[in-house]
Amino acid sequence: QVQLVESGGGSVQAGGSLRLSCTASGSTLSYYHMGWFRQAPGKERDFVAVVSWNGVAIKDADSVKGRFTISRDNANTVSLQMNSLKPEDSAVYYCAASRTFSDFATAYQSRINYWGKGTLVTVSS
Repeated sequence: QVQLVESGGGSVQAGGSLRLSCTASGSTLSYYHMGWFRQAPGKERDFVAVVSWNGVAIKDADSVKGRFTISRDNANTVSLQMNSLKPEDSAVYYCAASRTFSDFATAYQSRINYWGKGTLVTVSS
């Protein structure tokens, strides 16, 4: 059984940076795309960014363009470098892995194959 474990969450002031990592265990996710969603209190879970299984294709949400960078470190690890953080970036960040790239969208997240349990990011003003 595949397990995704996130790390790197925490508290930071606005304008600061954090780096999230997600490592998969239980199987090698060579042909799985990996990415991130986030959920703020009282809101639905939203897509943040995805990187393809081979690291070639990347898609990210308009709200994080130019500030967040996703990278595929190896077949089982994905990272999210978050710079210029804003209070509205505060949320629980979930790692996800799926065989279909288009699953990485707010509307299609029910199709995601594997989810992590989430890591909390808090940005204070």
